[in-house]
Amino acid sequence: MNYKGINGLLTAFVESVKNLDREAKVTFAGSVGVCTPFVELLAYSVRNKGFEMAFIPDAIVEDTRKMKLIEGVGYQVIDEEADPRDSDTVVILGGLAMPFAKKTAEDILKMIDEASNKKTKIIGVGFMGIFEKQKWMDKIDFDVVIDGTIDPVRVLRS
Repeated sequence: MNYKGINGLLTAFVESVKNLDREAKVTFAGSVGVCTPFVELLAYSVRNKGFEMAFIPDAIVEDTRKMKLIEGVGYQVIDEEADPRDSDTVVILGGLAMPFAKKTAEDILKMIDEASNKKTKIIGVGFMGIFEKQKWMDKIDFDVVIDGTIDPVRVLRS
């Protein structure tokens, strides 16, 4: 399936979690700073689902934080610990596959193992084919991969 733009990215994500039960546990994992805004945007797109959501910064399970809907602002990662174990869905953001993150597919598999159960759905959300470029598609058994393109980036005035 192909979608267009930011709305397409969000639609693809909403479609990928549409069969989850209300109050399911959805845990995002991504690079600090780089992935955080995308995690918050994705969480906001499913704000009416009643999901319990958390963020694993830099794939370090011990640092997992809760996410909360703040009225008039949107979804935010908050400075409150969360337990990602037994997540119904784990969403891996592509920033973790970027060379600066220094994470291997094996690191991510270990994190997934700590956060998942036998029925956990694994979703990848990245840009510019990062999971393919890093060969993570061969190593991680993603149920869904959502890949966007941000090219070219135009500067109209400077």
